[in-house]
Amino acid sequence: MSPLSVTPAPTAKKRVFDRVLDKGIVSKGELMDALSLTSTSMTRLLEEMISENVLQLSGHGDSTGGRRPLLYRLNPEYGYAVGLEISRIFSSIALFDMNMNKLVSERWRMDDRMTPEALIDRVEAFLDRARKERAIPPERIIGIGIGAVGPLLPGEGLIQKPLYFPSPGWTNVPITRLLEERIGIPCTLENGANMALLGEHWAMRDENIRHMLYVSVGYGLRSAVMSGGQIVYGATDMEGSIGQMIIQVDGPRLQGRGNPGALEAFASIQALETQSRALLKSGSSSILSELSNPEDLDFDDLLEAMAKGDPLVQELFDRSASYLGVGLANLVNALHPEKVILGGALLSAYEGAFSIAADAALRNVYHSDEYRPAFSKGALQEDAVAFGAALLIYRRMIV
Repeated sequence: MSPLSVTPAPTAKKRVFDRVLDKGIVSKGELMDALSLTSTSMTRLLEEMISENVLQLSGHGDSTGGRRPLLYRLNPEYGYAVGLEISRIFSSIALFDMNMNKLVSERWRMDDRMTPEALIDRVEAFLDRARKERAIPPERIIGIGIGAVGPLLPGEGLIQKPLYFPSPGWTNVPITRLLEERIGIPCTLENGANMALLGEHWAMRDENIRHMLYVSVGYGLRSAVMSGGQIVYGATDMEGSIGQMIIQVDGPRLQGRGNPGALEAFASIQALETQSRALLKSGSSSILSELSNPEDLDFDDLLEAMAKGDPLVQELFDRSASYLGVGLANLVNALHPEKVILGGALLSAYEGAFSIAADAALRNVYHSDEYRPAFSKGALQEDAVAFGAALLIYRRMIV
């Protein structure tokens, strides 16, 4: 099994591997056209990769006048990748085969006991269970991709100073080193929003989208951008900076941090909690008035109240989604994506938020007669980060 690495100048074999990874099932002719290789060279490569068990035959394609072409796909059992999402509210982990089929997965709430050590314990227990269930030799798991809340130093495998984690200990965590020392599998760390976008782009690959925007709305706001089919990286990891977009000059600050009037003060889970507490203290009528102490209110209380038809909570959620739409319009007008993917815990919890935010954004798109991006909840949704992180392992793999 080859080690994990980044290959700046991919070999012909790596180019074949990447093409099959992206397309799923391909013919020799398709590979020749895409990679500009001769028939002799392609035949030799395919035979070599089959003998190494990297590729396998997958039946015959449709005839175009002659013999039906042989089809090829990656051998799903050649290697397995793990995708790990580390986020503020929920984290998840999943095992994928080389055809990006999810085999085993687990998702859990990040509470005040979920320290880095406890999370690593959970990852280790998951891998032990997954290997036994699927009878996978340890050496066949080629890597763990980690998509985490920032800010990060991905090259150093370091989670720096993420805000609002329920448990202590999440400052300057060398997560890749800790996992590798415990589990003995190569790990790579990346921005979680980038991994979600990478995964969603792969899942929608038949649409041939080149320019995409991903926005996750949870306890905070996170975003990622793709241009020309490639993730756009800035000078530093600042995935949460979308939340600091000012949409109301001299507006409120959230938790005494960030810009006054920033988007996260209007459209985030913590904004909803803060606004609800303030309204309850002022005597507003709500099912939540039954709480003995408004300061104890949390997102679960809001969801329960909305499920019971509480008008106050419903209005807060709808208003939050409208503000989100304004922020999205600003991003769309600056970046001009073909498709905008909206995800995150808030969007998952409240079905109506998506349509309210998308409609508000489209009303404010510049030159909307000529340009109207498509809005989507995504194909992978809550699996997007783990999926993209596992996909990254295969993208960086040497064959």
